[in-house]
Amino acid sequence: MAAPGPFTADQLRSKDPYELSNGHAIFTPPTGQRGGSSNRAGGQVLGTDPKVESAGIDVGVSTGPKELRAPDISVGNVKDEPGWATTAPLLAVEYADVGQNEDDLHTKMQELFAAGTRIFWVVRLVGPRCVEVHEPKKPIRVALPGELLTAPGILANPVPVEALYDRDAADVATLKNLLNRQGYEDLDAVLETGREEGREEGREEGREEGLRDALSGVLAARGLEPTEAQRARIAHEKDLHTLSRWVTAAATATSCAAVLATRESESESRPKTTRRK
Repeated sequence: MAAPGPFTADQLRSKDPYELSNGHAIFTPPTGQRGGSSNRAGGQVLGTDPKVESAGIDVGVSTGPKELRAPDISVGNVKDEPGWATTAPLLAVEYADVGQNEDDLHTKMQELFAAGTRIFWVVRLVGPRCVEVHEPKKPIRVALPGELLTAPGILANPVPVEALYDRDAADVATLKNLLNRQGYEDLDAVLETGREEGREEGREEGREEGLRDALSGVLAARGLEPTEAQRARIAHEKDLHTLSRWVTAAATATSCAAVLATRESESESRPKTTRRK
């Protein structure tokens, strides 16, 4: 084992392009385009899972004075406060693209396992896409597109492999997560709830109200606050297709205005969720 290096985590600042391994500085260059877009997709999906209370991207983890690692995605250890995280993520995700240093990736993984990480996913972006599933003292498992990833005790929902790098797949998974947070299985369940309410109350408006409730819940989960004018527009919208389109858009839009401006063609071009059998 190499002798400890001279550096400590408190010498580094946020955005410094270095991690530390036993006091040795490891240069971490900026992420490329493909890695950056994939990272955004995966972070969106994992951060909205109904069981996840905290997640972050490129969060520095320092469990000792000479250790500082920053997984591409950390789940379960991110607090709303300044400074490095002091506990390891339960689930860590790293994206491996062109130029990946495999030796450092292995060392990083082992250091995080030693600090308490339970599952480490490596998303391979070079060549055929796949995700390596690493767990302490278990054989590596490789998951391919079309398969599901699970993290028992960490995530409530299985994650499609594609959702960790493909925008459309990530948006579908995100919408499902956000609806689950509001107590719905998917959009079909929202409509079914509305139909039941409509039958019980003897009025057609039940489905509309169900979609409005789902929309409000997704907006709230995303931290998007409608203006009074936008609330009025939502309250007076009668078309079920429009309301469904807004619920779908709310999963990924950056503002309420963007949600309400979503065109029908945009919504129809994206994959739709289906009810779980």
